[in-house]
Amino acid sequence: MLESTEHALLRRIAHEQAVCRAPSLVAAVVRDGEIVWSGGRGRVGGARPGTDTQYRLGSITKTLVATAVMRLRDEGLLDLNDPLEKHVPGTSFGAATVAQLLSHTSGLTSESPGLWWERTPGADWDALVGSLAEGATKHRPGARFHYSNVGYGVLGELLARHRGKDWLSVLDEEILGPLGMTRTTPHPVGAHAEGFAVHPFADVLLPEPHPDAGAMAPAGQLWSTAKDLGRWTAFLGGHTGGVLAPETLEQMRTMVTVDDTDVWTTGFGLGLMLVRHQGRRLAGHTGSMPGFLAVTLTDPAAQTGALVLTNSTSGVGITQLCIDLITTTDELEPRLPAEWEPTPVDPRLLALTGLWHWGPTPYHLRVQADGLLLLAPVEGAGRGSRFRATGPDTYLGLDGYYAGETLQVGRNAEGVATHLDLATFIFTRTPYDPAAPVPGGVEDWQ
Repeated sequence: MLESTEHALLRRIAHEQAVCRAPSLVAAVVRDGEIVWSGGRGRVGGARPGTDTQYRLGSITKTLVATAVMRLRDEGLLDLNDPLEKHVPGTSFGAATVAQLLSHTSGLTSESPGLWWERTPGADWDALVGSLAEGATKHRPGARFHYSNVGYGVLGELLARHRGKDWLSVLDEEILGPLGMTRTTPHPVGAHAEGFAVHPFADVLLPEPHPDAGAMAPAGQLWSTAKDLGRWTAFLGGHTGGVLAPETLEQMRTMVTVDDTDVWTTGFGLGLMLVRHQGRRLAGHTGSMPGFLAVTLTDPAAQTGALVLTNSTSGVGITQLCIDLITTTDELEPRLPAEWEPTPVDPRLLALTGLWHWGPTPYHLRVQADGLLLLAPVEGAGRGSRFRATGPDTYLGLDGYYAGETLQVGRNAEGVATHLDLATFIFTRTPYDPAAPVPGGVEDWQ
């Protein structure tokens, strides 16, 4: 990166570390799947922290657990609409679905009963589920967003039952190992930062504990480094390394519910936090455990992401800092558009392109460079969607209003496309073509 860009990024993290009194802080920027800049401030063991210094990830752990659950779905071992009871029977909240647990819409209590689970040694699954026998469900499943650490303890148990091994072993074998994240562990190993709370009225450090969370560990147990978290940031941006199908990751990054506790800028997909900022759509997660804060966010469209790790219980604006690192990078070193190149198109597909009408409203059908069809209004946003071929003259909606719906091409006896049937809406070459099957018809053409 340019020296001026590097200085701007370093100045931003230096300001955050100094003003917010973080004992130490390390950050990195990821572009096109690789760390292109990193920096550290403060001290860990008398030295400046680097990309191999471990910090606790907190709830970023959830994103790895969610990925392992989605792998089960892709293998056909579960459906996202399955009730928990089908996979983990015997709980008092078995009506909640897998998707609701992933997206924090299950209605489950946010924290496990008893002592504050983040600062005390955790119990096993039997003790956890026993403590949730009564009053565990605070809201009707699916009714609203309600962040639940308990829900991810439950998903950890679901993984263990399907794979026949503990959730950590599942992550090691299926995600961390294949992605080369060798410094991501359940407890600190080697160079690591100690967790501190900073006294509110004096520059004094208060040590924080980091016990094993037991059955609640899938909600926030893991430790990692900026190097490993950079690899995970790249993963969330689309560089999945064969661990997950790209379309599955895209599903995880799709908004399921909005956090309406404040201005609607944050929501959740399936295991991922989603942030809107000045037109960007960022995906990732924050993390918070006693003594530590962490965040990773990425803009899949721009292929720029960032991460921040710090050993302070609170007071550091990690999310805004992460967003600022992404924004600064793209503003000071804007990406060049990819060069346009002609793309061969099947003549039969090419014949479908051009002007179509839904009733009186004109639409354009285009073939994109990736081979997908784009059907969108000639003017304005309207109901536009992309489509992928699923068979001869049959296409599946991928996004927008028609996501999941089927587009069928209608042809006459000569094989000429006469209309598009999209979820019963008929598109014709001319408005309300009387020769096409237009539901409702037009009785008197005027």
